[in-house]
Amino acid sequence: MDNAKTIRIFVDAHSFDTGYQGTQTFLLGLYTHLLKHHPELDIYFGAYHTHRIARAFPMLSPDRILTYRIKSPALLRYFTDIPALLRKHRFDLAHFQYIAPRSQPGCRYMVTIHDLLFNDYTTAFSAFYRRSRNPLFRRSIQQAAIKTTVSAYSRERIAAQYGIAPALLRVIPNGVNRMATDALTRARAIAAIKEKYNVEGFVLYTSRAEPRKNHFALLEAWLNLKLYEKGIPLVFIGQQSLSVAALAQKIKALTPRQQAQFHWLPQVNGEDLDRFYLAAKVFVYPSLAEGFGIPPLEAAMAEVPVICSNTTAMAAYDFFAPYHIDPQQPGILEECLHRIIENPPAPETLAAIARTIHEQYNWTKAAETLCQLFTLNTGLCN
Repeated sequence: MDNAKTIRIFVDAHSFDTGYQGTQTFLLGLYTHLLKHHPELDIYFGAYHTHRIARAFPMLSPDRILTYRIKSPALLRYFTDIPALLRKHRFDLAHFQYIAPRSQPGCRYMVTIHDLLFNDYTTAFSAFYRRSRNPLFRRSIQQAAIKTTVSAYSRERIAAQYGIAPALLRVIPNGVNRMATDALTRARAIAAIKEKYNVEGFVLYTSRAEPRKNHFALLEAWLNLKLYEKGIPLVFIGQQSLSVAALAQKIKALTPRQQAQFHWLPQVNGEDLDRFYLAAKVFVYPSLAEGFGIPPLEAAMAEVPVICSNTTAMAAYDFFAPYHIDPQQPGILEECLHRIIENPPAPETLAAIARTIHEQYNWTKAAETLCQLFTLNTGLCN
């Protein structure tokens, strides 16, 4: 891109101030590419824990990391810290996730809403959660100069619920990074996970735990198939963000023999997560609702067999057929888990799925789409 003038961009990166969430992956994938390949974009990040931004974006100059003074309540930043930074640095454009402050002269806003699942799946969220978010989300996306989301499903739901023409909502999907899948790399991953976590040949599910994530269904299928008797452990990776009473009761009722084969790790580092994907016998994603759903794509890039829900945004993942299922259909998860363990897909099938995912969901394509939006909506670059 030939530049007549740099575009000064502010990125609200407060999501890095808390525990892991999908918006971190989204911002990391997009802006790592833009920082490396688009010097005409002068990109700044705002956060309270600025050392986390420096660690996430090591190529970033320290003076491009702006500090929020207010830690809590976080919402107060939209009235104080952020408007002050926008005025001081005279940004051309500011990128926010879900919530944006009131408009500032000379600065256009881009707002990304990843999903509105709390409106469609009301039993999984409190009434207070919905009431507190809907007005802010609606105002922010309606007033934004650039309105984006991450999937066709989310575009449809945002348009319907907030009265926005679908054509005004641009989809910038998440990307998935390539992963080395040669035999030696996989063997090393299996050995490393065995040594560090004492588990191998396992069924894997990575996701934070809350009712819509449907951990209970996978645990029940694993128990009904008596996979623990066959030496096939079940591994959950992810924090519990909302309590799930049925899941807690099911885990509490496990026998000592079952407990020995069941592992729940609240968190692992990125390198170990890649190793878990590579070492898994099968990855299962029985979630009932997602605005996008990255983990099954990540697992498939490791070329391991995947069983994935076909609901909400995951309806687009038809490349997982015949293991692209409605997890609420009685017996289907148990049937598919048994079948994929007994007769796993051929290596060439798994490699073809990985190629398809890379073609459809990659950060280069997503970041270049974002860069075009910046250019079109500022008029500063040719």
